[in-house]
Amino acid sequence: MAIWNPWHGCHKISPGCANCYVYRRDESIGKDASIVTKTGDYNLPLKKNRQGEYKLTRADGVVFACMTSDFFLDEADEWRQSCWDMIRERQDLDFHIITKRIDRFDVCKPADWGDGWDNVTICSTCENQDRAEYRLPILLELPIKHREMISEPMLEEINIEKYLETGLIEHVTCGGESGSKARPCDFRWIQEVRRQCIRQGVPFTFKQTGAVFIKDGKTYHIDRKDQIPQAHKSGYSYYPGMGTADAIAYHLPDRKDLFEGLSRSKFRSRFHLSDSDREYIKEKGIDTIRSHAADFVQKRLAPENPENDGKQTPMKGHPVFLAQHACACCCRGCLEKWHHIPAGKVLNDEEQAYIVDVLMEWIQSGI
Repeated sequence: MAIWNPWHGCHKISPGCANCYVYRRDESIGKDASIVTKTGDYNLPLKKNRQGEYKLTRADGVVFACMTSDFFLDEADEWRQSCWDMIRERQDLDFHIITKRIDRFDVCKPADWGDGWDNVTICSTCENQDRAEYRLPILLELPIKHREMISEPMLEEINIEKYLETGLIEHVTCGGESGSKARPCDFRWIQEVRRQCIRQGVPFTFKQTGAVFIKDGKTYHIDRKDQIPQAHKSGYSYYPGMGTADAIAYHLPDRKDLFEGLSRSKFRSRFHLSDSDREYIKEKGIDTIRSHAADFVQKRLAPENPENDGKQTPMKGHPVFLAQHACACCCRGCLEKWHHIPAGKVLNDEEQAYIVDVLMEWIQSGI
């Protein structure tokens, strides 16, 4: 990865900017980050060494532009065209431009942009649902060949699935906020966006926990040096076809704690076996019901991306269906939330057996 900052300084325009790391860093050295200035690295893509070779090469990886500003900042309008010229000249490099000002892209793009350049990826940041609803439609409508979405700092749970369904967003990244004034990032928010990405086959990266991280209702204060490594160690990033979910470390819940939690859920606790359900169980026998449960789990829950996930379990029609809803084993999202079994992976034999045991325990308690 390489960083290219042709100018420095920016202006806060949305909630994600509140605790900007650039402002924090500049303030620590007595500098005003709201003053936008051209930097000495302005022409970095064209700089050469003594041998006449470019200093930046493909071996340096992706070139991230304007990490201490915004590429589409209005105060940089007079400098931007030269940057486009450098990007055009360096077709051997891949440039990533992360922006909160996607609404200025159309007036800032070069005259020969056409339907986009192969070596440029535009990343729109969306820290909350409001910004996602405003920025993502613009991102999708613009003539861009490579689009990504970033939620960092992630400030609340967001639903972006309708935008992912277009197939135009190539990657999603989420992460918490760093710094002494960091706002909390809840792991459930990360999980929800990841599930959306899995359903739509979009690569997902969990970049960092942030300084204040909530998991399973507990708040953790994490040192800056550990925020990125902790996210990486979780194995929670997802790349279609790579089976990365299998690497996620998790622990199945204590069975007693699980059923106590389910009993406190208004939705889960409303499910009960009817007299006809009990008659059906008596007629078929408990071993047959267990066989049915194993079959439903194998066909409707076990695949990496189950068909109609979230809607695959009827609300009635079989005692096992009731048990699945009562025990939060009805879809992969509920399975992850209540049982900690990651989505985006094929359920192994042990996991399937665990689910069947949970379902049968609930059924037998209601006979």
